Amino acid sequence: MFEVVLEAFKDTTAMLPWLLGIYIALEILENRSEAFIGGKISHRMGAAPFLGALFGCMPQCGFSVIAATLYSRRCISRGTLLAVLLSTSDEAIPVILAQHDKLSLILGLLFVKVVLATVAGYAIDFLFKTKFPSQAHPAHAPVVPAGGHRHCDCHAHGREVPGWKTYFLYPLKHTLRVAIFIFAVSLTIGILISSVGEKNLGRFFFAGTLLQPALAVVIGLIPNCAVSVAITEIYLKGGISFGSAIAGLSASGGLGILVLLKENKNNKDTAFVIALLAGISLLAGVLLNFFF
Repeated sequence: MFEVVLEAFKDTTAMLPWLLGIYIALEILENRSEAFIGGKISHRMGAAPFLGALFGCMPQCGFSVIAATLYSRRCISRGTLLAVLLSTSDEAIPVILAQHDKLSLILGLLFVKVVLATVAGYAIDFLFKTKFPSQAHPAHAPVVPAGGHRHCDCHAHGREVPGWKTYFLYPLKHTLRVAIFIFAVSLTIGILISSVGEKNLGRFFFAGTLLQPALAVVIGLIPNCAVSVAITEIYLKGGISFGSAIAGLSASGGLGILVLLKENKNNKDTAFVIALLAGISLLAGVLLNFFF
């Protein structure tokens, strides 16, 4: 048991400096690009699902929050919102980036999710038209009001927050928070492997059945960054297939789903969006598991 705990601790601490550097870089990128990206997808309806799929690939769930807010204002279509949610991987990319021997997985993961999100986004817009208000929305209606907050339940992002907090303290807190999730998942998987054996790990997670991608989707819909960390770590340890990982991470829109539940006044529409998100994610996972 001590060896399992020690191994999980070593794996986690080795990732800490890389995670901190990644989150600092992401914080700089997010704070300088949010308004630009929001304006791009809300004013280019024809290309919006494709742009949403590309921008949604940005690590963490910040852009899914922006997209959910814009959709609640009917500034973007339902297909564009789903494209963003499907391409969002929350904490998956930073977790993989922090493990040097797994970097090749990122391109495959992003490619599949962008293709899936783009196709699904245009298909949804074709099948289900979004009703936009008769009056044009403000050109740059702020998603984050002055002194307000945006994504991430571990801290508040606001326009009046000091720079040292935004670009160092918050990334440090986020790194420690994610590291705790990684340690917990690694420890749990280590205990499972020592109990059931590495060869039986996949069987524990319903390998080869429809239950695995379905379970991944259900877990992915939980609006917390711990979910994407868990799905990614279990996949990297060989517990679930690539298709099931895609299913879970596609359903994992992070806090964007919470914002949609809060901001969208049409509860039936919100339920419909979440149902579409779950259904598309499940279908993608099943097909990937069948063909690959």
